[in-house]
Amino acid sequence: MRTIAIFASGSGSNAENIIRYFQSNPSVRIDSVWSNKKDAFVLERAKNLGVEANFFTREAFSESDKLHDELLKRGVEVIVLAGFLWLIPPAFIDSFTLINIHPALLPKYGGKGMYGSFVHEAVIQNHEKESGITVHLVNKEYDKGEHLLQKTCPVFPDDSPETLAQRIHELEHAYFPSAIESYLFK
Repeated sequence: MRTIAIFASGSGSNAENIIRYFQSNPSVRIDSVWSNKKDAFVLERAKNLGVEANFFTREAFSESDKLHDELLKRGVEVIVLAGFLWLIPPAFIDSFTLINIHPALLPKYGGKGMYGSFVHEAVIQNHEKESGITVHLVNKEYDKGEHLLQKTCPVFPDDSPETLAQRIHELEHAYFPSAIESYLFK
């Protein structure tokens, strides 16, 4: 059995989608959901689906071994980043497989500060004809890990960051869980 923890910082629709996707898979267990924001809605979503939900501080994450050791104790092998915005400490990268989703076609529009509407604004400002998602492994550099999957969508001349984000979100929901599953059982 593969044991997963999900890290998220926001509302958690991707986390919920992943939990639902794997609920009936006897080979995968979603151990817990973790957020660096005490009031993130992802914590409510997790609880509503019967998954343990936890908050952690920056100190517990990157200045001590507390969270790292807790995940090891739980038997977590894979951490899925579903809208999690902090740089991952090296100890996590050395101990766990980390899978992230990025709302653009990496290597374009990646790196520190490139998340959410900032990505979509940059894509539109540069008059790109397409955007999309990249599911990738996490290494010690922002958005530089091995690509597991890329899916595209058009960028229309009249797009706003919000309308483009809507299409990107549809791609995330359609492909993120199955990309995780494909990697876990390749």
